Amino acid sequence: MNYVEIVIEVARDHAEALSDALMEAGALSVSVEDADEGTDAEKPLFGEPGMEPEEAAWDHSRVVALTGEDADQAAIVADAAAAISLAEVPKYTLRGVEEQDWVRLTQSQFDPIHIGKNIWVVPSWHEAPDPDALILELDPGLAFGTGSHPTTRLCMEWLEAHPAPGKTVLDYGCGSGILAMVAKKLGAGAVAGVDIDPQAIESARDNAQRNQVGEIEYFLPDSFAASAHANARFDTVVANILSSPLKLMAPMLSGRVAEGGSLILSGVLARQAEEVAAAYAPFIKLGVWAELDGWVALHGVLGSDTAPQAR
Repeated sequence: MNYVEIVIEVARDHAEALSDALMEAGALSVSVEDADEGTDAEKPLFGEPGMEPEEAAWDHSRVVALTGEDADQAAIVADAAAAISLAEVPKYTLRGVEEQDWVRLTQSQFDPIHIGKNIWVVPSWHEAPDPDALILELDPGLAFGTGSHPTTRLCMEWLEAHPAPGKTVLDYGCGSGILAMVAKKLGAGAVAGVDIDPQAIESARDNAQRNQVGEIEYFLPDSFAASAHANARFDTVVANILSSPLKLMAPMLSGRVAEGGSLILSGVLARQAEEVAAAYAPFIKLGVWAELDGWVALHGVLGSDTAPQAR
């Protein structure tokens, strides 16, 4: 089956409402693009890791609706315009989309990712480039954390640079579970992951089984507080979240670090490093361990009066 895309350029105020109305009118899917893409007026939208912008729209937006080849595109646009009370039916263009192997096309966009010295994150449909490396089989999915974001890379590189055989590790805000799996594959002892998203916990457990580290324990916060780890302190605590919640969780996360243990924080922009470190100062001295693409990883050792040196 071939498809036809309806392409409509609209102002920001109408982009989201028109998108919803097009779906209601019979579109198979709808996306919003920057109509100024590729020009000097292009404006990228981005958020901190795991956080999408509140509104995926631009001052000059392009709404693209996918329809079946036999659909009545004119009626779909007219119905959508009427549904949101536009004064007139917007101008639009049509463009054909030939049938493709969408699964293969999507998979082709995700290649193995090399991280640090010896870590590879490999989608299930790829062969590992180096079978002797630390291999994580991980497919792109809904849970944040596939190694592609700088903050995830920084945490993985820290774990690789500081292996702690037999030591305990807590991955708070675990997402896909990738950091917990790296720690375990590097020889850690008891490893636990915590996340507020039930879907992330399910994904992390599935990933752990796939990567033969099923002994990692994953919890929602309430179940973690009621578990055998309720009052436990860990040799390594890593949290790749966002700067605002990291600041709020300073007493809790610091309290999870064993004496002489390490705390690693990321999800922090370079310009936010000082304020995050200040929030933790009453508990643990943090310093920037490394920076990548404007993001930093902060590291400190509980009981040390000085922050560790940057790499």
